[in-house]
Amino acid sequence: MIEIVVTRRWPKPTYTISTVTINGVYFSECVEDTDRGLSADMPSNKINRLKVYGKTAIPKGRYKIDMSTVSPKFRYRPWGKKYDGIVPRLLGVPCFSGVLIHPLNNAEQSLGCLGFGQNKVKGGVINAVETYYKLMDNYLIPARQRGEEIWIEIV
Repeated sequence: MIEIVVTRRWPKPTYTISTVTINGVYFSECVEDTDRGLSADMPSNKINRLKVYGKTAIPKGRYKIDMSTVSPKFRYRPWGKKYDGIVPRLLGVPCFSGVLIHPLNNAEQSLGCLGFGQNKVKGGVINAVETYYKLMDNYLIPARQRGEEIWIEIV
C-alpha cells in the first residue's frame, strides 16, 4: 500500500503550501487553494457554506486514489500523454468532484487539485512536471501494476 500524507504547514489568504511524505519519507512540497478549515467529518451544508468555488483546498481527511481516471483535459498535454491520460484522482472528497494530483505551479492553476513540486517561489512550486513524473514512475504506476491501494491523507 502507498500512503501519501500532505501536511498543511503554511496557509496564506490565497494559497496553501504543504509538505508531502510517501510511506513516511519526505517527497516534496505541495501547493493548493486556500485552506478554509474544512474537514471530511463536517456536514455537507457547512462545507458548502465555507467553500468558495475554485479557491478552496479540499477538506482534511483520508481519501483513496483511483489510478484509472483518464482526463480529457490533460490527456494530450506532454506530461499526460506519457501515462495515456491517466491522472491520480481522489475519491470520496465531500462536496468536491474531479480532485486530481497533477502538475501546477500555483493555486491559481487549481480548482481544488493538488500540485507537487519544490516550494522555491513565494506562493507556489517549481519543477512540477519533474516531480509528477517521479511520483508516477516511482510510486503510483508501480503500485497500480502490483494491484496495491493508494491513499492520501490531508492533515
